[in-house]
Amino acid sequence: MSDDVSVEATGETVGEAKWAAVRELEAVLPGLDRSDVRFQVLSEGERGLLGVGYSPARVMATAVAGSVPADPPTPASGDAALVQELLDRTIAALDLSAHTQLEEGDERITASVTGRDVGVLIGRHGQTLDALQQLANAIVRRGGEDARRVVVDAAGYRDRREATVTSIARQGAERASASGRPVALEPMSAVERRVVHEALKDDPEVETASEGVEPHRYVVVVPRHAAG
Repeated sequence: MSDDVSVEATGETVGEAKWAAVRELEAVLPGLDRSDVRFQVLSEGERGLLGVGYSPARVMATAVAGSVPADPPTPASGDAALVQELLDRTIAALDLSAHTQLEEGDERITASVTGRDVGVLIGRHGQTLDALQQLANAIVRRGGEDARRVVVDAAGYRDRREATVTSIARQGAERASASGRPVALEPMSAVERRVVHEALKDDPEVETASEGVEPHRYVVVVPRHAAG
């Protein structure tokens, strides 16, 4: 692409207008790198009193020269396209600087979000990321019970957090074995509790159980001799 390409779009919010503008750019520029799109807010819109005087938000989106690769990737379709749209709309609604890359396998769809603002999508201990992943899986499962599992990641957070949780689990196991008493770990999401159970399932010294009520549910590491 030798010249910049600009489009104007509207939406109920600035975020929705940005999302619509990017979709228009992608229609004419397949393979567009969304991180290279620049936005100008023309109007933030007005809701008006009781719906009277409503005007939409308006933005101009510009794809800078060189933002389209020579060999653009094949657009996502089917379940992957649903996941892509969910994340794109979320990113647009939150007005974040981020974009999504999808990898499809026979049993899993992995969506990786990168960009300057991914911390907002991760949330505290990955709670926002887990919620997005749960929603993505619910959307995909509407197509049937044999639907592929969806994993939503952001800047490699899943691997880093799994390593941290595994370390917490092993430290808890060491304390439980040394003291002979149950050790309660910090509250964790369902995803993280599964990591703990998996990390300690073959440990001959301890066993694990989840206790408490969401969102404060946690894992207790129990010495096997004490459990009996």
